[in-house]
Amino acid sequence: MAKNEGEVIIKKYANRRLYNTGTSTYVTLEDLAKMVKKGEDFLVQDAKSGEDITHSVLTQIIFEQESKTGNTLLPISFLRQLISYYGDQMQMVVPTFLEHSMKAFTDQQVQMREQMTRAFGDTPLSKNFQLPMQMMEDQVRRNTDLFRQAVQMFTPFTAPQPAPPVKKAEPRDIDELKEQLRALQTRLDSMGA
Repeated sequence: MAKNEGEVIIKKYANRRLYNTGTSTYVTLEDLAKMVKKGEDFLVQDAKSGEDITHSVLTQIIFEQESKTGNTLLPISFLRQLISYYGDQMQMVVPTFLEHSMKAFTDQQVQMREQMTRAFGDTPLSKNFQLPMQMMEDQVRRNTDLFRQAVQMFTPFTAPQPAPPVKKAEPRDIDELKEQLRALQTRLDSMGA
């Protein structure tokens, strides 16, 4: 099968070995994870049947990453919710929702980094943006609650489940945050001098 523009074909053999046809080398799941992080596009095919098995291989990479790092990205509550959608009438909506949510999260993360760099320059303070990440987590919680409410609207024959309590974020103005970060940077600069 011919490869698409920019897309590498990875062949998976019966012995579970993976062969990168672009580099003519055998690769591991770790190598594929690095390719994903670099933004390289690839398609994994069963070497014998030619079947596209990219989804199952990416899922396997996630499983390995979750089990080896100790820093899981998928909380148990999320996994339980995700499993509950299999076979549900909302199963068709979930992939699109998750894809859009991850894209929005990535876009917001990039914008936040750019804003921090513009506001404070390329300093250690602008690179460590714990507070903005908390704001983003609060937004994700709100989006999840909205999604849960939307799902309940489309499942009229089930009893509505109360949403878990959401920790309310303190409303803060971005200018106030900038001022606090500037003050912190000034204190750090004076400590270093």
